[in-house]
Amino acid sequence: MFKKILVPTDGSQQAAHASTIAARLAKSQGAQVVGVYVLDPFPYIGIGDASAVGLQAYLTEAKSAAGQALDALGKVCADEGVPFVGDTIERNVVYEGILETAEAEGCDLVVMGSHGRQGIKALILGSVAQKVLTHAKVPVLIAKS
Repeated sequence: MFKKILVPTDGSQQAAHASTIAARLAKSQGAQVVGVYVLDPFPYIGIGDASAVGLQAYLTEAKSAAGQALDALGKVCADEGVPFVGDTIERNVVYEGILETAEAEGCDLVVMGSHGRQGIKALILGSVAQKVLTHAKVPVLIAKS
């Protein structure tokens, strides 16, 4: 039924939980897992050397976090014997990056974790999972942990 499953990751426990579910589902379907880590662009635009140094430090740390998160997802997939590819992209709006990746890669399912916030916290903080669920053109499986 599913051939390519997109798994957005941020390295959190929720993403790890979703990774396990996605890898097991992919194994049962003979599907491939596509991982994506969406980087927020450098938040400070300044003048002078401080901006360049800050940008480099930010990118180094962000790419390291992305690499660790994608490596963890890749390991879960390898343990299940599931084909995996992963990529890091940079977008201003995380959920849009997830949806763009799903479309560009031809994914037919998105599996992602959620903090499961409710009420005022969900309204104030927003929810990437909620936005993906609302705007996706393919089925979305939300793994609450």
